[in-house]
Amino acid sequence: MQIEALKILFAQSGLKFTNQRYVVYKAMVAARDHPSAETVWRRVREEAPAISLDTVYRTLAALEARGLVTRVPAGGDEARFDGDVTAHHHVVCLRCGAISDFTMTGATLTDLPPTVAAWGRVRDAQVLVRGICHKCLGPNDNTQPN
Repeated sequence: MQIEALKILFAQSGLKFTNQRYVVYKAMVAARDHPSAETVWRRVREEAPAISLDTVYRTLAALEARGLVTRVPAGGDEARFDGDVTAHHHVVCLRCGAISDFTMTGATLTDLPPTVAAWGRVRDAQVLVRGICHKCLGPNDNTQPN
């Protein structure tokens, strides 16, 4: 994304454009692995060596509040984030923590029951599937996920 377009996007979202926000957002848009804040911090330090972990956390929170990134409810202690804000869902491995995207019909905002619409204004929705991925399953692994 061009810097000028990003400045406009930030302004429309009520965010001041800063170099720290730029590098964090750029890293999130490029990421496909649903990184944690600490992972984002390690990735952006090369381009912004003075950026603190706290700044990355605050930036991700500001981007999330404005719908520019999403938090993936993966469970565990570490928050994970997604820079792809198009409508999609997630599958999470309970052993290694890997997160993958998927889409499916019948699971969009227009498919929600009327009780959800009556609840208030919905910004987004996602299906979260949790289990154990093939990489973590052994050939004879019959254990149940936690």
